[in-house]
Amino acid sequence: MTGWSSDAEMFALMRERLYTPVVGDILDELGFTHQFLPPAIRAMTPDMKLAGRAMTVLMIDVFGPQRTPFGRLTEALDQLETDEIYIAAGGTGRCAYWGELLTATARSRGATGAVVSGWHRDTPQVLEQGFPVFSRGAWAQDSSVRTQVVDFRCPIEIGQASVHSGDIVFGDVDGVVIIPQAVHVDVIARAMEKARTEKVVRSAVESGMSATEAFATYGVL
Repeated sequence: MTGWSSDAEMFALMRERLYTPVVGDILDELGFTHQFLPPAIRAMTPDMKLAGRAMTVLMIDVFGPQRTPFGRLTEALDQLETDEIYIAAGGTGRCAYWGELLTATARSRGATGAVVSGWHRDTPQVLEQGFPVFSRGAWAQDSSVRTQVVDFRCPIEIGQASVHSGDIVFGDVDGVVIIPQAVHVDVIARAMEKARTEKVVRSAVESGMSATEAFATYGVL
């Protein structure tokens, strides 16, 4: 039995109670040991946190003006659904993959964040919209003559992690972790319990319990 009855409740609980280290620990215990995105992909600000279902996007490099500028970018944006996270990979990062107008479009569709294996731009305009964005950093160079979206809702890889549409994307100040859709209920339930246990262990240690005794008692450290 879980502590939520819908995706919306589950994502709210994740943002409120979980943090990426505890989720990563559970995934490791279950044998999913390659679920974190590269550490260079960071939140725009330390307080940003996101949880939602992946809507994967595949990008490629292009070189100069194209018959269809941006490729299938507008199609990808226009079919975003509530509580989804736009997550893009591909190309060599020659430009910004995210900006002000993409943020406005995604927000209007009910999406809850964006993760790009590239750069973002329009930083002040993105921040003022209160929309969590994770990227490799800020860089203003435009994408129109440098990259295109060639597909979406397709498998992608970012660093060591494979991502499929429908997987759970969870991000905070410590990074971004991918929870496979097939095991997400078990992983999140276990992570909630581990987070509760860690609070108990911290209290015990702060009250004088040794690290050795705490680990022997609770199995967590």
